[in-house]
Amino acid sequence: MPKMGESVAEATIIKWLKKEGDKIAADETVLEIATDKVDSEIPSTAEGTLIKRLFNEGDVVQVGKAIAIISTDANATVETSAPEVKAPAANQNAAKEVSASPAKEVAAIEKNSASGKFYSPLVRNIAKEEGISMAELDSIQGTGANGRVTKNDILAYVPNKGKQTAKPVETATQTQTQTQTSVKETPAPSSNGAAHQKPAIAVGAGDEIIEMDRMRKLIADHMVMSKHTSPHVTSFVEADVTNIVLWREKVKKNFEKREGEKLTFTPIFIEALVKAIKDFPMINVSLDGTKIIKRKNINIGMAAALPTGNLIVPVIKNADTLNLVGITKQVNDLATRARAGKLSPDDIQGGTYTISNVGSFGNVMGTPIINQPQVAIMAVGAIKKKPAVIETEHGDLIGIRHFMYLSHSYDHRVVDGSLGGQFVRRVADYLEQWDINREF
Repeated sequence: MPKMGESVAEATIIKWLKKEGDKIAADETVLEIATDKVDSEIPSTAEGTLIKRLFNEGDVVQVGKAIAIISTDANATVETSAPEVKAPAANQNAAKEVSASPAKEVAAIEKNSASGKFYSPLVRNIAKEEGISMAELDSIQGTGANGRVTKNDILAYVPNKGKQTAKPVETATQTQTQTQTSVKETPAPSSNGAAHQKPAIAVGAGDEIIEMDRMRKLIADHMVMSKHTSPHVTSFVEADVTNIVLWREKVKKNFEKREGEKLTFTPIFIEALVKAIKDFPMINVSLDGTKIIKRKNINIGMAAALPTGNLIVPVIKNADTLNLVGITKQVNDLATRARAGKLSPDDIQGGTYTISNVGSFGNVMGTPIINQPQVAIMAVGAIKKKPAVIETEHGDLIGIRHFMYLSHSYDHRVVDGSLGGQFVRRVADYLEQWDINREF
């Protein structure tokens, strides 16, 4: 499994493109893998015959592990009579050290528990193999962001699993009972006390049932987790962007001729965002329990729609060190590679603030969901012409201006209305004060 970025330690095999016995050319794609929301193709490192696949589709594999054996011997054959070798799980070594007994059959581990905790595919995989129930998993004290259970947490729990009584499970059950009792005492008006009960879905004649693809499942889980984690508040500001529209129309041809890049509105919006973040650095933070992590770098994620209809958020790293030309080149490069499925795992890591251009779909405004573990996100709407009152030294006049809405959603645990409202107003100020004679 090749190294795919500083922050990527493992990947999931989603599809083998070659069977055992197939001839493979050097650099020919052998399999497809997935990390977070990025799918990647893995090429062969040698020419020869694939004689053994060491992992199955769906297995989580650590970076650096061998995933297949390729013979460079032209006469190599696959020994079909050899006994089947079970593919090692990602935590095999740890499991051998801490448990010699076979895992018992347990109920499926859900990605989100009733208490709102989110469990990664790797943690669920380990829990399944070690026979850890959902109630036990809920009882583990997580050390990750927002109390999330990490791989190290669950592996540290496994050695004592067989020695423990049912107390941790009972404690988890007791906590759930207390929570349910509390909900019943103060029920939500529309829930009748069933805060997490899923509605029954009736399937009618002629209805089509479509299974979510892997990316859509990840997006769904991330969105639910974000709403469970952060109390969302959204502030709106309408900005007069007439000067930007006129300036871009004036310079876009020369810009493309000189820089070899198309000039869209997105880099201009990002530049204004970066300036506002410098003015209000407490918007560029993450929350870990009761600790606020103030980010040094300003890394702007830009939500991009894929041809499949799914969403991905590539990140412009250190956007505060780039001028408008540099931001434009980054935006165009990331957008192009996102549509072609060529983003690397590092391309979507490390964002500290996100912008979503809902105006590209013709929407005038939106209420975006925060991209965790960030604490804020901005949606920019479609630019529309409107009649407006223009103040001049000779009196007020009615004229045609270009307006757009900015929608700023923020985590009310750490961003109050004052900060959230001032921030979006400052972004609008930078857009409205654009110099129509600016050189690029």
